[in-house]
Amino acid sequence: MLVLGLETSCDETGAAIVDDTGRVLADVVQSQVVHTEFGGIVPELASRDHLKNGGPVLHQALALANVSLADIDGIAVTCRPGLSGALLVGVQLARGLAWASEKPVVGVDHLVGHLLAVFLSYPDLAPADPPKLPFVALLASGGHTALYRVDGFELSAVRELGATRDDAAGEAFDKVAKALGLGYPGGPVVDRLAKEGNPDAIPLARPMSGKHTLEFSFSGIKTSVARWVEAHGRPGDDQTLRDVCASFQRRVVDTLVKKLVLAARQERVETVVIAGGVAANRELRERAHAAATKAGLRLVVPPFRACTDNAAMIAFAGLTRLQRGEDDSDTLSVSPKTALATVTRKGSGRRAG
Repeated sequence: MLVLGLETSCDETGAAIVDDTGRVLADVVQSQVVHTEFGGIVPELASRDHLKNGGPVLHQALALANVSLADIDGIAVTCRPGLSGALLVGVQLARGLAWASEKPVVGVDHLVGHLLAVFLSYPDLAPADPPKLPFVALLASGGHTALYRVDGFELSAVRELGATRDDAAGEAFDKVAKALGLGYPGGPVVDRLAKEGNPDAIPLARPMSGKHTLEFSFSGIKTSVARWVEAHGRPGDDQTLRDVCASFQRRVVDTLVKKLVLAARQERVETVVIAGGVAANRELRERAHAAATKAGLRLVVPPFRACTDNAAMIAFAGLTRLQRGEDDSDTLSVSPKTALATVTRKGSGRRAG
């Protein structure tokens, strides 16, 4: 079975072809640079870029996989969560392709795509050794930070254990980078500078320090950095800038790793997964590996290319639905909120999405 995946939830236009083993035959991503000057995503501009890039990205993916639309057995598209206008572009493209080719089409929750990215394999990398179910996953990105127990590929088999009360981890990275004058997106730059900094040099608040909870909060440390900048100004020398980045990153990573291990112990699972854009962070991968090894856990992290938004993970998540005989041809629609949060937070009184 070959599945075409389409991803347009935010500022990446993606198309990919994945087979029923999780092997990625093509994975094309067109990043939108138009947002850099604004220091964040402008929804209207994102939608316009998806309209412009959707066709070329699709044709490039088909060409790289050396297949035609007629060879595709089904289509998967991100339908939630994300920017409504951006999602609509991808969903309309998927519906049109499904109608023209008489193929089934399924909607995919973007977060489920991230959680299942560990099952992808790439021809130019060593064979993937995917995790065994069940596992506990930390999903950390620009829009979401949460811990999940994953018992299967269906929505009903994914249970949220804890989530951020305010900012997502990736959002905190971007806002701290902006405060330091490092531009957007901030995560990769902060990570690079932190590598040569002293993580103990700058006294910053520790996110929800000392609490035995699986929930997160990153607004405090973001504010702590902002106050430090107000008091001292933006770092005037390179080493101080590296130290601020290292001190901020160390505290965020410590929190993420500590709660991932705590969740695994509470759920009595042997495997942990890190997914989402923040999973590409060098220090997070290194410290999570060390902590998992010490705790007797197996850590599985997707390749760097599968951490950030991509269509291959959407294709694989859609594959699992298509294999169950599901088809959203008559019901496919978009939503800015994730179905995971809506289901698992029901009755909790917390905001879903």
